[in-house]
Amino acid sequence: MQRNAFPIWPLPLAIVAALVVATHLAWWLSIRDGHIESCIPYLEGCTSISRAARHGLGNHLFRLLVLPCALLVFLHWWLAGRWLQLRGGSGRMMIVLGAVAALALAVYATFLGTEGEIYRFLRRHGVVVYFGCSYLAQLLFLRRARLTGPVDPVARRAMPVICVAMLALGLLHVALAALISGSELQDRLENVFEWHLGVLLVAWFAAHARLWWRDDYRLQPVRG
Repeated sequence: MQRNAFPIWPLPLAIVAALVVATHLAWWLSIRDGHIESCIPYLEGCTSISRAARHGLGNHLFRLLVLPCALLVFLHWWLAGRWLQLRGGSGRMMIVLGAVAALALAVYATFLGTEGEIYRFLRRHGVVVYFGCSYLAQLLFLRRARLTGPVDPVARRAMPVICVAMLALGLLHVALAALISGSELQDRLENVFEWHLGVLLVAWFAAHARLWWRDDYRLQPVRG
């Protein structure tokens, strides 16, 4: 491995940092400025991520961090496909899903805080497409990686656990929605699920960073 090759593992860690800082900074600023009530959304479900980042300075900082992060998400999945190719695998459909997820995240962040039915539609479906395509890309990565040879044992155990936890959250959400549809409790539980789903997505990128760190995955510089 050439010494001047760039290590890739800091990229998914940058995604982790951007999403964590953007979400929690916007949440804190919205509480400080009186836009949302003060509580612990992971437990009480008092607000969604979107509502916490919809107003004032928190909205501007959220978009400032998340829009570049969408590009990092695309680069992450493109590099994941390249990593699979270097190991004799294929990840073209995974890259497509990752690109759609990155675009959906950019659309969601762009129109967060705007008014109007069209913008509301773009925000709502943007976040759904982001979560959904990200999850499918994760599943494809796990399937392809398993066929290309051994990987770091910690990441190999952590990534499927994260995917199973995401699926369990989704199934629990559907079940509770059928039982308590239309109630205030449903809204609060949906908010709780959203925050925890965000944590799991961030955990995936952290596990991916470890995988590439242990694998010493690097990008060779382009020579002129």
